[in-house]
Amino acid sequence: MKKQKKTEYPPVVNVLGKRIKNVIKTTSLVQKNVAHDADMDVENLRKYMRGDQEMKISTLMRISYGLKITVSELFQGIEEELNKK
Repeated sequence: MKKQKKTEYPPVVNVLGKRIKNVIKTTSLVQKNVAHDADMDVENLRKYMRGDQEMKISTLMRISYGLKITVSELFQGIEEELNKK
C-alpha cells in the first residue's frame, strides 16, 4: 500500500526537486556526495528531490553548494516551467 503525503506542497517544491535530481544526473554527481557536501543526510536530500518536503532557504543554499551551482542557476527559468503546467 502506497503511503499518502500528509501535506500538499506548492508546485514549485516538486519542480525544484526535479531540477535538483536533473542536475545530479546531468553532471554525474552522486547523491551521497551531494548530501555530504550539503551537510545533510542522503535520505533528506531524496525527500527534497521527490518533492516530499519543503525546504528552508538555508537548506536550498546548502544543496546548491553540494551541487556546485548557485541558487540563481537552480532557479533560472523556473517561472516558465511552472506556467507550463
